[in-house]
Amino acid sequence: MGGLRVVGASFVVPGPSGVAVRDRLKGLTVEDERVLRLVGDHLGSLASRDLKARCAAGLEHGNEAWASRKRALTGESSSRWAGSLTKATHDQWALARRGQAAHIQQLEAGVNTIRHRLSLPLGEKGSKRGPGGYRSRREWHAKTRRLGVLEDRLERAGADWAAGRVRVVRGGKRLFNNRYHLEQAQLTEERWRARWEASRRFLRADGESGKRYGNETIRVSPDGEVSIRLPAPLAHLANAPHGRYVLAARVSFAHRGETWRDRVGANRAVAYRIHEDVQRQRWYLTASWTIPPVQTVLLAAVRTGGLIGVDTNADHLAAWRLDVHGNPVGAPRRFDYTLSGTADHRDAQVRHALTRLLHWAARHRLAIAVEDLDFTAETSREKHGRRKHFRKLISGMPVARLRARLVSMAAELGIPLVAVDPAYTSRWGAQHWQKPLTTSKRTTTRHDAAAVAIGRRALGHPVRRRTAPPRTHQSDGYGHRTVQAGPETPGREEARPRIPGPRTRSVPPGRGANAGNQNAQHRPGRSAEQGFWQQDSLPLGL
Repeated sequence: MGGLRVVGASFVVPGPSGVAVRDRLKGLTVEDERVLRLVGDHLGSLASRDLKARCAAGLEHGNEAWASRKRALTGESSSRWAGSLTKATHDQWALARRGQAAHIQQLEAGVNTIRHRLSLPLGEKGSKRGPGGYRSRREWHAKTRRLGVLEDRLERAGADWAAGRVRVVRGGKRLFNNRYHLEQAQLTEERWRARWEASRRFLRADGESGKRYGNETIRVSPDGEVSIRLPAPLAHLANAPHGRYVLAARVSFAHRGETWRDRVGANRAVAYRIHEDVQRQRWYLTASWTIPPVQTVLLAAVRTGGLIGVDTNADHLAAWRLDVHGNPVGAPRRFDYTLSGTADHRDAQVRHALTRLLHWAARHRLAIAVEDLDFTAETSREKHGRRKHFRKLISGMPVARLRARLVSMAAELGIPLVAVDPAYTSRWGAQHWQKPLTTSKRTTTRHDAAAVAIGRRALGHPVRRRTAPPRTHQSDGYGHRTVQAGPETPGREEARPRIPGPRTRSVPPGRGANAGNQNAQHRPGRSAEQGFWQQDSLPLGL
């Protein structure tokens, strides 16, 4: 065990801190869409200018600079619009900063791996703790050039990080690059232009507690009426008092609608975002608000009654129910999903698989144990070399999407989640559980065995089925041999309870009083009578 890393402790995953619901704006008129585009384009231009100023400030930015940016935007919009713009800009800069740090960490890992492998002789085999040398002189030479490229990238990224310089594209870098590859993206210039303009619009307003319906900028009444406070240059487009524009569409959130109506009725803060889906030619309104943190259930309480271990894979979830002692109960379950097609189709597949898993857990009133997976630093070709299939496999696993969806959906149903360390679950599960759980009528896969290992780790039991037997090979010598039943478990050393009735399979219970009487079966070595008997004396005349 000296070469194995220390396995982290399991913990109960806290619930989500916010809620977001979306509804379609149906029945918009041509004038409504024109006003929304004008407002979004105007505020989008202000957001681009503010983002440029924030990136130029770098690490020297402070509260005074933030207030100065907000004052510059207030005259061309409003005080509340300016507050939403500056906050969104700051969040975008912070997100780019975190992405830059992750990029530097990945470059450092690649550089260190190449340097280590270049220092080893050609053809030297690797170990479980690190890769070996390169297999040929040609590959060694190619990796030296690759090392130079990564070191140059690392130097430039490090200089940007030290200077607080980030590079952000409003609308997305991928969509921006599609402009020069329209045939590969299967887009025309008009369609690309419509997507680009829609992605750069800004129609987002933060909520304010105590204000009418929780938001003064984008106001939605409990009956679904949507009105927007127009910026100062577009105030002439208002169709309602106080420079507001009322849309002809009405919204009624099907999901969490009652919760949303309670919030707006009590004038509690609700943030709104309006965006256009160019492909579907539809407009949507998204409402979001924060929720108080849910009291986390103690891990000891979650383990009471057992739980469900879940192994995450690229195309399915493997689950198995375990009792409180860590023994598998029933048959394993498999929840498939297909990560192909559009992003909405992939998201729907993940939601459907998680819904079936959560409904199964809710029926049995059990918690769910999952691995705390993170593949952000595990997909580089420097670590896995030519194992392209494995790199593609772990890159395609929807870890972040599954984690976010599972946390929010489980909190809605009140199902606790236990996160465990993913170290060696697949390997030890296959080693200790795959063969014993395989029968003539059931084939246990490696993923099913991993689900058992995950569940046992969440319950606090070791993954292996039994510990090493004592020296005397007797349970009375040094204690009980199994780890499933502790010394405090009542009845662990007692005989099994006697079941009334016969012991044969041919006679049903309650019938055949002599079924269990071995002496009444006229078997060899047993007497045919139960009464007193006496052997006759031997004949003396013989």
